[in-house]
Amino acid sequence: MGGDYAPEATVAGAIEALKVLDESSQLILIGDETLIRTTCDKLSFDADKFVIVHTPAVIEMNDHPAKSFQEKQDSSIVKGFKMLASGEIHGFASAGNTGAMLVGSMTMIKTIEGIDRPAISSPLPRLDGNDGLLLDVGIYPDAKPENLYQYGLLGSVYAKGVLHKTDPSVGLLNIGSEPGKGSLMVKSAYQLMEKATQYRFVGNMEGSDIFRPGTADIIVCDGFTGNVVLKQAESFYRLMQKRNVSDAYLDRFNFDQYGGTPVLGINKPVIIGHGVSKALAVKNMITLTQEVINANISQKIKEFISHE
Repeated sequence: MGGDYAPEATVAGAIEALKVLDESSQLILIGDETLIRTTCDKLSFDADKFVIVHTPAVIEMNDHPAKSFQEKQDSSIVKGFKMLASGEIHGFASAGNTGAMLVGSMTMIKTIEGIDRPAISSPLPRLDGNDGLLLDVGIYPDAKPENLYQYGLLGSVYAKGVLHKTDPSVGLLNIGSEPGKGSLMVKSAYQLMEKATQYRFVGNMEGSDIFRPGTADIIVCDGFTGNVVLKQAESFYRLMQKRNVSDAYLDRFNFDQYGGTPVLGINKPVIIGHGVSKALAVKNMITLTQEVINANISQKIKEFISHE
């Protein structure tokens, strides 16, 4: 029920996702059952191919995340987290209120023991056809050096499990490539990361390295910086569209192609989609959720930490 175009776009995307999901997978739609069935009728689709869990309330996009999470217990987001926490579902995805999704992730699913803060990531399209990974892109504006160190671990596990990179490299976003450059926090993070044994740290990365092939597979930064980079990349894509520029590489900056991003560092798979997601983005958010479930990312993160 969350997102600017829900429930129509959500249901349409779910219908498309069913066509490509594993046959053993079951897709559960949580929301107003009457609206879900009405939308399926409009799209000439049998709603009984879904499992529908009725929830009458909706956490709106402008609702206060923590307050609404407490007050709207019969909303689709709260019900989804309850089902995930109890093991009724294996993964939960939503394009709804991002703050409420983060509240649910932290209070009901909780961070993996040994991880101080979770992170969300964004793909970095590169000219050679590969994708890098940037994290954190917005959960926490501030970060401590040890958080950045752990983001390197989270990104490495995700890159191996979902992006299928065998030996991903990790870089630290900075204003220069030299070890002594940057703020006190970033310089301290560098000192921690260069001693990392659980991932391959390759040093500082400048802004000009982000989309360039041959640089670090994973680029780590605080959430404030990462969110600025992400929003700038998204706005650049929209500007190209307005100028009627069509290019295969630039099209990879369209968030619809990725669908969403997992919350890395929590105990179960949670995928957050963009609030303006339409059917294609919802479809890709759902298929990404299946990939994250199959990759067993949370368990692999726990294994990494236990071997430190």
